[in-house]
Amino acid sequence: MALELTFIPRRFLWFLLAHHFIVVTACHEADYGQLIEDYCLSQFKFEMEVIGQKLWCDWDETVGSYGELTNCTFLIAEKLACYWPNQLVDEFFIAIHKHYFKNCSLSGRSVRDPPNNILYPFLVVPILITLLMTALVVWRSKRSEGMV
Repeated sequence: MALELTFIPRRFLWFLLAHHFIVVTACHEADYGQLIEDYCLSQFKFEMEVIGQKLWCDWDETVGSYGELTNCTFLIAEKLACYWPNQLVDEFFIAIHKHYFKNCSLSGRSVRDPPNNILYPFLVVPILITLLMTALVVWRSKRSEGMV
């Protein structure tokens, strides 16, 4: 019993030290969020305005600005001793994508139907093959000679 009581102060001491260590090295998310809004987002907004809304979905035009935005969030996280990426960065980039890239396809080009001269063969050929195979099965089932 006395041996168990001697471990309690040590555990309590470790708890205090760990808590102090976490408080000292913890990331101040409010400061981090404000800094990425002030420095990173303001520069990104300016660059996106220069590019123009019509070219927001053109990856060749936006890759430089997007890369600088990513690096900016990383450098600020590094200066504030924050983990990167973290939940705040994820939410920040989701907001960026919802505002600037919501109408973009994955390839960066607008999605549209192919021209009719390409589309029609892809529609007609499977239909004709299906009809031909059906006719062949019906013809073979009516011909009973030579069946085992």
